[in-house]
Amino acid sequence: MPEAKRPGGVLVIAPVKDWKCAECGDSGDLLQMHDAGPLCLACSDLDHLVFLPSGDTALTRRATKASSLSAVVVRWSRSRKRYERQGVLVEEPALALAEEQCMSDADARMRRRERDEVRRADVDLKFQARLAEQIQTLFPGCPASRAIAIAEHTGLRGSGRVGRSAAGRALDETAIVLAVAASVRHQDTEYDSLLMAGVHRNMARQRVQPASDEVLEAWRVPA
Repeated sequence: MPEAKRPGGVLVIAPVKDWKCAECGDSGDLLQMHDAGPLCLACSDLDHLVFLPSGDTALTRRATKASSLSAVVVRWSRSRKRYERQGVLVEEPALALAEEQCMSDADARMRRRERDEVRRADVDLKFQARLAEQIQTLFPGCPASRAIAIAEHTGLRGSGRVGRSAAGRALDETAIVLAVAASVRHQDTEYDSLLMAGVHRNMARQRVQPASDEVLEAWRVPA
């Protein structure tokens, strides 16, 4: 695979041939290149982001601006012999906010309705309810609203996140702890800001580990 020139910030590649993650051995529609080789979005800690395809400059600009962590998605063009931009990965709340800001545009409203329909079709409410209940069993100090949010995010059907893995669907304790830890890392520490600043993933994890552990330990005690 030709080396992609980084346009600034985080870069993600849409591969044109089969590949396997260098850490977990899984695959997917997107990857990020690291020193060890290609990593899936889960192993790159980017699986909480959603894909926004190119085409609407205003929506992309607003979503990227509102997202504390974002990534440019490129694909290699065999005919043009170069990487071409496909879109961006942004945080879902940032995309929702950007869509609200663009709601005066009829096309934006239509896209919002389509995304809402897909989201409703993909949500497995019963599974997510069990997952949220198990989160609060393992972390009784975790606010109920946060447990539900984690369950909805990680349990989204077809997302490839921890909650939709075989272990996650079986409500395996290790998988649930990983899902909660990922949420804390992204939302309660400076991890995303470090990634956006170009800090290596492993180094960023090490730097935020104490803060992450502090939140997790507090949540293990009933409120």
